[in-house]
Amino acid sequence: MDAPDPTPAPPPASPPPAAPPQRPAASPRRPGPAPVPLGTPGPPDTAALRDTALPDTARKPPEPAPPGIAPTPPGAAWAARSAYRMVTGLARACHPLPTAAVTLFATALAAAAGQDLAGVLPVAAAVLAGQLSVGWCNDAVDARRDRAAHRRDKPVVSGVVSEGAVRAASLAALALCVPLSLACGAAVGAVHLLAVAAAWAYDLGLKGTALSWLPYAVGFAALPAFVVLGVPGGPAPPWWLPVAGALLGVGAHLGNALPDIAADRATGVHGWPQRLGPRRTRLLTPLPLVLASAVIAAGSPDALGAAGLTVAALTAAAGTAYGRHRPRVPFMAAIAVAGLDVAMLVWRGAALF
Repeated sequence: MDAPDPTPAPPPASPPPAAPPQRPAASPRRPGPAPVPLGTPGPPDTAALRDTALPDTARKPPEPAPPGIAPTPPGAAWAARSAYRMVTGLARACHPLPTAAVTLFATALAAAAGQDLAGVLPVAAAVLAGQLSVGWCNDAVDARRDRAAHRRDKPVVSGVVSEGAVRAASLAALALCVPLSLACGAAVGAVHLLAVAAAWAYDLGLKGTALSWLPYAVGFAALPAFVVLGVPGGPAPPWWLPVAGALLGVGAHLGNALPDIAADRATGVHGWPQRLGPRRTRLLTPLPLVLASAVIAAGSPDALGAAGLTVAALTAAAGTAYGRHRPRVPFMAAIAVAGLDVAMLVWRGAALF
């Protein structure tokens, strides 16, 4: 029997480790947002922003009105702005400079002719109403032409006031002018209404004819006659007063039309100045104005009349010279000469009779 082997037998081999289970392949995914670092502010609170953007009146109820004061109606501010816009538009549409000049002319002449305050005020009110009606009528009738000529200086064209509002204002002023004129006396008021009718005839048709000067001559001749005839006792005006007025009217017509001759021609207006053209109109404008001053000076020859005639001639000549580059200057010179003539009449006072 063999002896046992003293060497121990090797242990049995351990089985190999099992392979880890395979995970299924991941499906492709869209890249996600980049990681946001810590401390980065989050999206704004839209509700907070909305509340911040709202005015105070939307986030809290309005404070009650003080005791004894009624709260302002919601549309009162809008109504006030609309009324202010209309008033300013009508003020611009009435041709404020000629309206003021003619009204001041008549008022000063009435005072110079010897009328007291009770006589001057009706004259001023009647002349102002008549001039307002004429100015508004002019802008209402010319609205279509002014739009075609792109006259943005006209309030109707620029939309400040409507054509209908200007037309209604002209009719209202004309209706007011009638009783105001007749309040100075039936015959006297009729003379003033003749002047207003002549101006309306110009606006409604004669403006585009060769007789466009005639309404100015009639109106400016009738205006001083109306003032003097209204003096208590009804004295006849001196011959030179309506003659000078007619000449002033013709000069004012030429100077007023000069800046717009090109635009008037383009819109179909062919009155006397448009037929003459800019150059001849500019050269002719001083002539009737200086002749008016000469007629006034001849009414009562003295040193004052000679001085006034000299100043009038120089003013008219300067207006003609500067009118080459500034078309409104001749008209302004016409207003200045008219003002000079009014000053001469006021200075003379009782010499009107």
